[in-house]
Amino acid sequence: MNSKSSEEKNPHCDYCHSRSKSIFCDLESKALEELDENKVSNDYKKGSRLFIEGNPPLGLYCINEGKVKLSKIGPDGKESILRIAGPGQVIGHRSLFSNELYMGNATALENSRICFIGKKQIFDLIKENPSVSLKLIQAMGREMGEAEKKSTAHFQKSVRERLAELLLSLNESYGKKIGQRQLIDIKLTREEMASIIGTSTETVIRQMTDFKEEKLIEQEGKSIYILDLEALTEAANLPF
Repeated sequence: MNSKSSEEKNPHCDYCHSRSKSIFCDLESKALEELDENKVSNDYKKGSRLFIEGNPPLGLYCINEGKVKLSKIGPDGKESILRIAGPGQVIGHRSLFSNELYMGNATALENSRICFIGKKQIFDLIKENPSVSLKLIQAMGREMGEAEKKSTAHFQKSVRERLAELLLSLNESYGKKIGQRQLIDIKLTREEMASIIGTSTETVIRQMTDFKEEKLIEQEGKSIYILDLEALTEAANLPF
């Protein structure tokens, strides 16, 4: 098996394929070069932890490849998934900037390559590059909006509506057109889906079966395809 080159192991920020989606997208070459010299790139296998609840933040993480779930374990030992982050997104920033211990856990959902930027480097970068501050504020604003929407949906929507909305949200972030179908290019277990929408695994399984019988979706192994986007939007009780 061929080993990866040093460039593949430590991708240059200037050529990162996720850069356009990141908070660093507007940095000029000099700032990117400094960022590149100070970051550390690591590969994480599926299920590996990036950080755990209660630990102090030493910097932030920027996802180059793969997906990471942010979750919290309740008093009953059950996991609640707070959000899922993908390529170009940063994680760990809320605790870093509020100077608090991590309030949850970050776990790789699939084999991932993630860059770590230390606290001093990121604070220096923000001071010298207002665009990074703006992008961070926008990112945190979106995350707060998603959290509020999720909280509202939990009380105001049925499980059917919440599950349909989850599938649509995943499709918006990770969907790929494959022929006449729309592939949701992220593999979540039924337990993880149940955790996100606040219901039981058994309920998710039953509702997914209903969606398949209604020809809204179909599955091939662990892959989910959306067959009827309009009908799924209607099931989620969302405006077209």
